[in-house]
Amino acid sequence: MQEQNYKNHTQMVPGFHYFTFTLLFALLGGSINYLIRATAENKYLASLMVLVSVILVSLAWFARGFALKAQDRAIRAEEGLRYFIMTGKPLPKDLIMSQIIALRFASDSEYLALMDRAIKEGLTNKEIKLAIKNWKADFDRV
Repeated sequence: MQEQNYKNHTQMVPGFHYFTFTLLFALLGGSINYLIRATAENKYLASLMVLVSVILVSLAWFARGFALKAQDRAIRAEEGLRYFIMTGKPLPKDLIMSQIIALRFASDSEYLALMDRAIKEGLTNKEIKLAIKNWKADFDRV
């Protein structure tokens, strides 16, 4: 597996992120077009098609959001345990979720110092990732 770093750490699943969402938005656009051009006797069917399209886009959008939220909770728990093992204390409450997510890529040798910087300087997730010198790969998040 290729070594992970800031430039290649994002993971996209083309079948889901590109293909499925493109088709869903094409369906939505096509159904709206059909509704606009529908004759009076086809308005009901066209309206149902738009409704189904909106439901499918919403379903895909929320399913993705729910999966990310579950991953965020797992990352918070993992990083909380990691911090506790290193310090014997609970994860600082000053950290926001995006900082915790970014810190998971930091090696153990730079984790605590980078966390202190993140809290004191209010570093963004991008700034944290760019500050990491020894990248700890995470191939599980999609």
